[in-house]
Amino acid sequence: MDGRSVARAIDALRRGWPIVIDGTPFLAVETADDQGLGDFDGDSPADLLISGNRAATLKLANQREAVPTGPVRIARAPWIDLAGATALADPARDLQTPLKGPFRTIAGDCPDEAALRLARRAGLLPAFFVGGAGGAVEVALDSAAILAHDHAPSLSIASRARLPIRASETAEIVAFRSGEDAAEHVALIVGAPDGRPPLVRLHSECLTGDALGSLKCDCGPQLADALTAIATTGWGILLYLRQEGRAIGLVNKLRAYALQDQGFDTVDANLRLGFSDDERDFSVAARMLALLGQARVRLLTNNPRKVAGLEAAGIAVAERVPHRTGANPHNQAYLDTKRDRSGHQL
Repeated sequence: MDGRSVARAIDALRRGWPIVIDGTPFLAVETADDQGLGDFDGDSPADLLISGNRAATLKLANQREAVPTGPVRIARAPWIDLAGATALADPARDLQTPLKGPFRTIAGDCPDEAALRLARRAGLLPAFFVGGAGGAVEVALDSAAILAHDHAPSLSIASRARLPIRASETAEIVAFRSGEDAAEHVALIVGAPDGRPPLVRLHSECLTGDALGSLKCDCGPQLADALTAIATTGWGILLYLRQEGRAIGLVNKLRAYALQDQGFDTVDANLRLGFSDDERDFSVAARMLALLGQARVRLLTNNPRKVAGLEAAGIAVAERVPHRTGANPHNQAYLDTKRDRSGHQL
């Protein structure tokens, strides 16, 4: 099975259509509607599947002999309708929708983890109705294809053009197209190769910070200062990666913001949503650099995971250059969390 089946399954989940993994039907809670859920349920209510982190928050993980991060199935009580399932799946609603109970967990099957991973890749809350007996199935695939779908990304250069920017009037922009999803990553090349490893910045898309001037993060200042640093050096590349919210997607990032307003830090907010603290895959950046003919770089970052991610994908990091910028009273706790819990270094 190739990446095409996985891409079709992601598209089906986003549209609220059922899929089948290893013979088990799944319907994403976030994109389901009442009619679709009724069709999916058939003659009896389908059960619920949530992530282990969410189950731990709900005090359900200890009902099963499983590690806290393992998937947990909940037997569907008659009163758990679509709104109730959504409240179970979305921790950002916990203060608005006090949860009912009791809940009873039941044994799950092998495809559960694969289904949750697919939901995360689709940018959806990792929560499903599972085992429904009705509804038309859009895509059938096996869990091995999902769990093993971590190979080098299928990228190609789609187009390139001169792009004068404030930091450099001689910059060039290069667009990359993926064969597996709709993400279009770009590289901004400043200067020309001069025998030195280029100064490279991996910048993950941040609509709120880059375009709207958000003070909750340091992304906007990081982007501007990185371009200035590359231009000052004379030769380098900025990779703009379509990995919003550390790859949990814009909608889930805003959910994480709501949880942060309730007192949770960035890491705990992501975990409560059912994601890891950082879902990004830096092999995409490595492939972009390889297509640009750059196998050795100076990396402008405070994040050791970026260094490790590039090196694991075959790009040598000759030097890590610290990137210090963007602190303000609104993001100080965020920056402290990056240092204390995510290992960022200056």
